[in-house]
Amino acid sequence: DGFDPSMGVIIIAATNKPEVLDPALRRAGRFDRQIVVDRPDVKGREAILRVHARKIKLAPDVDLGVIAARTPGMVGADLANIVNEAALLAARRNADAVGMDHFEEAIDRIMLGLEKKGRVMGQVEKERIAYHEAGHAVVALSVHHADPVHRVTIIPRSIGTLGATLQLPTEDRYVLTKQELEDRLTVLLGGRAAEEIAFGDISTGAQDDLERATELARQMVTRFGMSDALGPRTFGRPLAGRYLQPSLDLGEERNYSERTAELIDEEVGHLIDHLYGRAKRILTERRAALVRIARELETRETLNREDLERLVARDEKLEVATG
Repeated sequence: DGFDPSMGVIIIAATNKPEVLDPALRRAGRFDRQIVVDRPDVKGREAILRVHARKIKLAPDVDLGVIAARTPGMVGADLANIVNEAALLAARRNADAVGMDHFEEAIDRIMLGLEKKGRVMGQVEKERIAYHEAGHAVVALSVHHADPVHRVTIIPRSIGTLGATLQLPTEDRYVLTKQELEDRLTVLLGGRAAEEIAFGDISTGAQDDLERATELARQMVTRFGMSDALGPRTFGRPLAGRYLQPSLDLGEERNYSERTAELIDEEVGHLIDHLYGRAKRILTERRAALVRIARELETRETLNREDLERLVARDEKLEVATG
């Protein structure tokens, strides 16, 4: 505090909102050095997993490097929960050691929520959800830049989802191209497109997909400069601090006119409409694979990547639909 000559004392503070701190706190000689603690990369996640896994007996098939690769974006607390959850699953099943299957199920529980097998769906609803998730999967397997599909399920989860298509990247990514983002959008729209193709109408099941697709399309137009009509420029200033999670949206400070706002809305709409049409074309061309995966989901409820590739491989060739 400037009054005591004691040496060797280090004062550390932590916050996720540095922009609201009193500037006096950050003057030279006070909290003048700022260190950003980001989410761990794949090597960091593996190291964290090794620390927590010391407490349990691992089966020979466990590969912590693979588990680290399948948990992008997770922090230490998430990884600790996965290890604990895997250990609990092994204990409940009287296993001698915690195996890879326990870790896989633990990841699903952390990412998707607990299974609600007690919730009984009618056959009509079950069929619709199966086609919806099959649509996501077929589109993801058809485009070049989608993250690999790890698992597809139509088992309801505690977070409120009636089904899920779990995609896991093969590596940590920090820069994404326009084509990669368009492929992500196409996959998001694949569920609704599959419902329209299979049943001739649509449902409320695509609400979350549409919210995510709309937000991503708006970011492409307003933040990434990926609109041909509006050009390489950004619109609006995000209110979130530079150290906050990018996904934490606190709104924006508007710095453009009403006419520009209308053009932004038009561009977002055109982008989504274009890629929704692309998803429908892919699924129309791959309808046989769509039907096979949906019917298999109705029977087995959960399919892994190997199951999906086997079902798709019956087609002579799975080409990528472009444009």
